Amino acid sequence: MAQIVCVIGNKGGTGKTTLSHMLCQGLGLLGQRAACVLTDVCRQPLIPDGRRYITADARTPVALDKVVAKLRTLEHWLGVIDGGGNRTEMDRRLYAISDLVLLPFRDSHEDLRTVMQDLEQFPRAFAVPSQWPTNAWQRSAADRAVGELLRPYRHRILHPVGSLSASKLLLQKRIPEQIPTQVSNACRAFARQVLELLEIDLGEEETDSPMQTTETLDEDERPMRLRGQAS
Repeated sequence: MAQIVCVIGNKGGTGKTTLSHMLCQGLGLLGQRAACVLTDVCRQPLIPDGRRYITADARTPVALDKVVAKLRTLEHWLGVIDGGGNRTEMDRRLYAISDLVLLPFRDSHEDLRTVMQDLEQFPRAFAVPSQWPTNAWQRSAADRAVGELLRPYRHRILHPVGSLSASKLLLQKRIPEQIPTQVSNACRAFARQVLELLEIDLGEEETDSPMQTTETLDEDERPMRLRGQAS
């Protein structure tokens, strides 16, 4: 049956919706079947045509139950649920039904404090540095802040998803025919991390060009879980 990935967190503005669609796009690029599930009542459903994944509208409790029940009947699918922000009760509900929980956060001390609380509240969750700086100096400073403030949780922190202005193309009502290569690479990189956590082997199903990454810190300075060997 399908596995459920929930993107939640108490703080708004951390990029939950963008990450949800980036993850689904990346899964599609890697040959996986995915559904992006909308639960935020402040957002409108996006047109699925032209996307590498399907979309589902679950903005009411009844609709969410139906979508999750349907997903659970499907083999080799992944359901990615966009939890929206500032909805503690919804976060708890999604956490209870999920196979994997992701907590996006940005490079501010407020975000770091909030995600620390969420990591305590949701012990099975992993934090995702979201919309992370791509400038080398800013990236180094942001990584060091994570290393200092979130060190007790370092093995529950994924590689950062860099700030890409073109990622907003995925949130257009109708997706463009062409998505920039840089965005596709970032989507694939993020999806690979999630598949590794879910212990799903890609085998020979990858499509399109290989991932491209840029490193800015020495490996022993990186607090992110999947950088080098976790101790």
